[in-house]
Amino acid sequence: MSQRSVLVLLFEGVQSLDVTGPVEVFAGACAGREQDRAPYEIRTATLDGRPVRSSSGLTLVPDLALHRASTPHTLLVPGGQGTRNPPPELIDWLRRHGPLPERLVSVCSGALLLAAAGLLDGHRVTSHWQICEQLARCHPEVDVDSDAIYVRDGRLATSAGVTAGIDLALALVEEDLGGQVAQTIARYLVVFLRRPGNQAQFSAQLAAQSARRDPLREVQQWITEHPEGDLSVEALALRARLSPRHFARAFRAETGVTPGRYVDQVRVEHARRLLADTAAGIAQISRDCGYGTPEAMRRAFVRTLGQSPTEYRRRFGRATGAGAVLVQPS
Repeated sequence: MSQRSVLVLLFEGVQSLDVTGPVEVFAGACAGREQDRAPYEIRTATLDGRPVRSSSGLTLVPDLALHRASTPHTLLVPGGQGTRNPPPELIDWLRRHGPLPERLVSVCSGALLLAAAGLLDGHRVTSHWQICEQLARCHPEVDVDSDAIYVRDGRLATSAGVTAGIDLALALVEEDLGGQVAQTIARYLVVFLRRPGNQAQFSAQLAAQSARRDPLREVQQWITEHPEGDLSVEALALRARLSPRHFARAFRAETGVTPGRYVDQVRVEHARRLLADTAAGIAQISRDCGYGTPEAMRRAFVRTLGQSPTEYRRRFGRATGAGAVLVQPS
């Protein structure tokens, strides 16, 4: 087995978890092995080889300066507040050296650095949901997926914010060394193995704004807790003590989405959890989520996710071994 080198870029204002999360995953694959037999050689580097302070105030000491680093197998670029005004020398280094590694990885707003260096042009990528709009606006030549946890596009791998870097690192280890090794690391770190890359970065409740008025907030909560119920505009308006027309207008004004769209998001999200985490039948799940029939749920899944509930379960359900499973450390 050949050793893969991993170089992690450090800079002032880096997000420490963007660094330590993936590093712990790669290091976990090396646990208990002699250094020369470890599957990964992990090194960190700054522009000048000097320590930097993370956005949370931690001092990170690099292994070397970037100009002394050889081309790695995997170059990992984390995010953090330091990506807002990066040193021009850092972007220049990425522009010159970014095309060389076999695998180029960004975590969170590290995608902004890669985009500034022209390394994301023509590629599908993701990043932290808060900066996806900025990434798409400033770099229209980049195809930004604002909902995915991580995205693979050829040699390029990008992830959403903070802990999503762990998900991506686990996926890379599984790609390199197999599922058993990745599962062992996940057990030790007590994390999900592994959230699918196309899982939403946040829930329907977080995606929508919270309504300002109590009656509308209570309706939002009711929808979340009763996806199987009568969630028509008329029924929800009655619960909010408003006319259907006034309710629909007020709900959209305060949450940013229509009542129907919000209900759709909640029901799909609930169905995804049941498909991934339970052995309940498709017909039962369709009733529990308010679809009534498997066909109605299938149409909703195809419209929203581009795949049927059966296909979703096959890919991400626990029974297939691809789903998210919380485990205790061995």
